[in-house]
Amino acid sequence: MNLAKRHKIFERLKKANPRPTTELQYHTPFELLVSVIFSAQATDKSVNKATAELFKVANTPPQIIDLGLRGLKRYIKTIGLYNTKAANILKTCRILVEKHRGQVPDTREELQALPGVGRKTANVILNTAFGHPTIAVDTHIFRVANRTGLAPGKNVLIVEKKLLKMVPEAYRHDAHHWLILHGRYTCLARKPRCPDCVIYDLCEYRAKVIKT
Repeated sequence: MNLAKRHKIFERLKKANPRPTTELQYHTPFELLVSVIFSAQATDKSVNKATAELFKVANTPPQIIDLGLRGLKRYIKTIGLYNTKAANILKTCRILVEKHRGQVPDTREELQALPGVGRKTANVILNTAFGHPTIAVDTHIFRVANRTGLAPGKNVLIVEKKLLKMVPEAYRHDAHHWLILHGRYTCLARKPRCPDCVIYDLCEYRAKVIKT
């Protein structure tokens, strides 16, 4: 895919959604970190429902620690893998208090040293909380990047590196949100909504649904 086409793709995505952001509901970097950890193999809707109640009583590392494992689980038992996630959150909170004065660090290395935080989660935090031009490749972005021809690759790391290279600099900060929302609501896995796609004529997907 050439540079001109990539520019047009993001130009249209921006026009359709000038200020894209995560659908997770948060007010602080710590709330975002907790929400992103919870969101693994869970929907944003289910996470938002749980954190809406949790954050009313505990939205800082010391407060989560005070809740304890059993207390935390009470709030998140509707979220998939909640036992593991609760344990990771508590370990993370202790590290934040002991090593980072209760604050969420803004480097990839420090973030990925936290339990439950992998490369994708670190990229989300760096981008959304701290404004870094990172791209967190989830299943939606992986599908869109491959299907459209924007940044094809066999695994998420290859796709991430290609996107960082291929996405025009002016669009790099918001690219993560545009692509994930496009994959979530338009470029669906089983039945892409090609007739409603704003980049239909720019997409290089050979099996796209023909507009009528």
